[in-house]
Amino acid sequence: MSARVLSAEFVTTATEPKGYPTSPAPEVAFVGRSNVGKSSMINKLAMRKKLVRVSHTPGRTRTLNFFDVTLAHKGGTRIVRLCDLPGYGFAKASKTDRADWQQMIAKYLETRRDLKVIVTIIDAEVGPTSDDLKMLDYLVAQKPKLLVAATKIDRINKARRKPRVIELQKTLELPPGTVVGFSSHEGIGHGEMWDILLASI
Repeated sequence: MSARVLSAEFVTTATEPKGYPTSPAPEVAFVGRSNVGKSSMINKLAMRKKLVRVSHTPGRTRTLNFFDVTLAHKGGTRIVRLCDLPGYGFAKASKTDRADWQQMIAKYLETRRDLKVIVTIIDAEVGPTSDDLKMLDYLVAQKPKLLVAATKIDRINKARRKPRVIELQKTLELPPGTVVGFSSHEGIGHGEMWDILLASI
């Protein structure tokens, strides 16, 4: 890994543009199904156990949550802002709630000038669901760079991990280097993810 995490802190919570952070910093948004391991992944990238609250209840995140991570990188320091988005595909949410969340997420993804990369999280073992595929179709049309984190990769046999990442890349019809195997539990893909993010912002 070419960067080292120095600090990580919560910035703010927002539901609409007037609440977004105003200080300039390149942003990385994290999108994924409810309970796919999004919060755990952000905590692992930030090297903090409790930066983002990890819930076992699907649909807990209902706002946009912003965090600033300061990294030592190439002899200097860089701040990268991470945005944790509400999970999608939560069946028990009301139609009104889902519509509100979708509108809030779309407004952020389509209008946020500081947004440089969107990380979509997919369960490496399960593979993309129909909800994942719908979200990816939508995200491919957006301006920010798209990166897929195949999380929970530690559940797959070591010899099968690289082939699985390539398989997912082909299934999703994405270019090489767009899918990264990741494990919050074992730290797999931590350095690779930061290297790609820092090269993209």
